[in-house]
Amino acid sequence: MKHFDTNTFKVTESIKLSETSTKFDLGESKKEIKKELEDIREDLGKLQDTLYAHGKYSVLVCLQGMDTAGKDSLIREVFKDFNTRGIVVHSFKVPTELELKHDYLWRHYIALPARGKFSIFNRTHYENVLVTRVHPYYIMGENIPGVDNVDAINDEFWSKRFEQINNFEKHIADNGTIIFKFFLNISKEEQKNRLLRRLELKEKNWKFSPGDLKERKLWDKYQECYEDALNRTSKPHAPWYAIPADDKPTARYIVAKTIYDTLKEYSDIDEPELDDDIQANLEAYKKQLESE
Repeated sequence: MKHFDTNTFKVTESIKLSETSTKFDLGESKKEIKKELEDIREDLGKLQDTLYAHGKYSVLVCLQGMDTAGKDSLIREVFKDFNTRGIVVHSFKVPTELELKHDYLWRHYIALPARGKFSIFNRTHYENVLVTRVHPYYIMGENIPGVDNVDAINDEFWSKRFEQINNFEKHIADNGTIIFKFFLNISKEEQKNRLLRRLELKEKNWKFSPGDLKERKLWDKYQECYEDALNRTSKPHAPWYAIPADDKPTARYIVAKTIYDTLKEYSDIDEPELDDDIQANLEAYKKQLESE
């Protein structure tokens, strides 16, 4: 496989999505890429066990992308070898009545991973500066003091919301949460092909909604909002990665490698040492069991 640095996809300076490729050549066939993914996800599974036993850090993986970007299948394929006790997937839908009675970050805060665990956010707190920015009238359902009409949802409102999100992520990062944010970057043409497959293949029909076509008409507005969100909120403690996602196996491998390479840099993530008394008496405990 072609050598590449995952930092290539990290958003470290102003990004323009119209000039960012949705394709990346790993120099391997799809079959070979899948085999490489199997190897690295096995390594990730072992690393997860160590992180769980260590119990000092938690890991938050955020997945965003346009409809059909491949978020669900990426979760299935990348985290397949994880011990289920150490990972929880949250798919955030339209806010419930209870969630709307709290601030917009509340439902995300209570879903954060405990120390030693992974949480996957399939769609994330960024929906609150993406879909609500494309459809600002959704904000009215939050019943925010001082926001009495759509005209109050202006640039100042969005700047304050970005600041709140940055503060939220800085707070959890300072308290031991390692944050990964992946934008699965697909082209408009590839989205069209995937929507057509949902219509053509009977087993995929259930995935299609007429609403997908309505949202597709707003493609340019969504791209503008994604671009602004990436540029305003990619920070050293919570970086965005713009992942070329027109080819699903490639996107999955890049995400898996990014997580693995980053976590391996944490030299203090190690299995805890046994208490001295237990260590000194291991042979005695072994003999006790063998003599039963």
